[in-house]
Amino acid sequence: MELFNQILNSINDALWGYVMIAALIACALYFTIRTRFVQFRLIGDMFRQLFSSNKAEEKSKGKKRISSFQAFAVSLASHVGVGNLAGVASAISIGGPGAVFWMWVIALLGAANSFIENTLAQLYKVRDKESFVGGPAYYITRGLKCRWMAILFCILTVLTFGFAYNTVQSNTLCSAIENAFGINHIYVGIAITVGTLIVIFGGIQRIAKVSSLIVPFMAIGYLILALYVVLANITIIPEVISTIVKGAFGIEQALGGTIGAAMMQGIKRGLFSNEAGEGSAPNAAATADVSHPVKQGLLQMLGVFTDTLVICSCTAFIILVSGLPLDGSLDGVLLTQEALSVEIGHAGRVFVAIAIFFFAFSSIIGNYYYGEANIAYISKKRWAMTLYRLIVGAMVMFGAVTTLQTVWSLADLTMALMTLCNLVAIVLLGRRVIVLLDDYMRQRRAGKDPVFRLETVKDKIPTDGIECW
Repeated sequence: MELFNQILNSINDALWGYVMIAALIACALYFTIRTRFVQFRLIGDMFRQLFSSNKAEEKSKGKKRISSFQAFAVSLASHVGVGNLAGVASAISIGGPGAVFWMWVIALLGAANSFIENTLAQLYKVRDKESFVGGPAYYITRGLKCRWMAILFCILTVLTFGFAYNTVQSNTLCSAIENAFGINHIYVGIAITVGTLIVIFGGIQRIAKVSSLIVPFMAIGYLILALYVVLANITIIPEVISTIVKGAFGIEQALGGTIGAAMMQGIKRGLFSNEAGEGSAPNAAATADVSHPVKQGLLQMLGVFTDTLVICSCTAFIILVSGLPLDGSLDGVLLTQEALSVEIGHAGRVFVAIAIFFFAFSSIIGNYYYGEANIAYISKKRWAMTLYRLIVGAMVMFGAVTTLQTVWSLADLTMALMTLCNLVAIVLLGRRVIVLLDDYMRQRRAGKDPVFRLETVKDKIPTDGIECW
């Protein structure tokens, strides 16, 4: 296993050190400029989409539909998870406080990538028996006419979310429970494996309901506790922010060669947490019944901001105000648990364990669905889906019994490959989203609730692969 980890780490260092950072930032800057800073100028529209009840979303016409909010909750269930508590801690432990700054940067700029990919997912979604389905595999096939690339993306998604990411979730959950309650991780692994199988055999309707119930409560509860910690230490928060910025650009860090580590860890863990540009959220975004593709693209950007700028920042502040040494002696969720215990005692370990349970379990559910959508694209055979569900359960159990280093190494590798594939696709198809954004803004300026009609853009973009509009 040690040799396996060394090989994975070497590959990851090459990918993230020379390719991924450049690709993510370049695409984020390109789409930020092309959309005229959509993630900032339309932030009001993001919140309107969250709270509005569009009649077009409510009309089911006798069929089960996934609402815009439910699709948002499924994707947020995957965003809000272990990455917010354990991923942030690992980034700080390895890259120092400066890693937090780069998490903020990749969220602010990467939200533009999220807007493009989720709007494309809506544009090229197709009708299924119970709801719409879609995602990168669909816009690659229907928009780029490149089925082999779509199949490759499907395989990478299944490997990343169905398998690798779920090992991270279960590994962290088991560590947190064992640290807080002393329950052997094998027993915890068995319990969450059984629970996962019960939920995922229920289908997307059950996934959407479970996610929309769990996500708000777990996020609000964690935010309340984090706010308490921040307010209790309000006098040193400016110093913490200064430490974060200095860690990203300070002379001492430059001389010590740690700026590169901070950037790599911040961007890597930021992407793991918010998934902007990775190609995962579009699988959930495509299921929504909305009146205009841009609406779901805007709503999904709100998930990126919620995940990184709010929840990840809360974790970072909890760790940095605790005064615990960042020397690697504590890593992952154990660092977060100990940091919180400094503020509220042993109850901090217990609370993080409970929070991790809800965060990780809901993420496992959301991750599973991303894989399901891509398995369905590759094969419609019932046995293929059943086999996938059973393997997901097996990987959840594997994550419970293997090492933290192994699960993170697997996740980093599959995440990089999947993201590169998706970035190529959205760069090639991005101009079509700009056309849709212009149509949306034209209707907004006219005082209308935007409704997309294909005939209004048929002279500007190819329409032969668009089915539902």
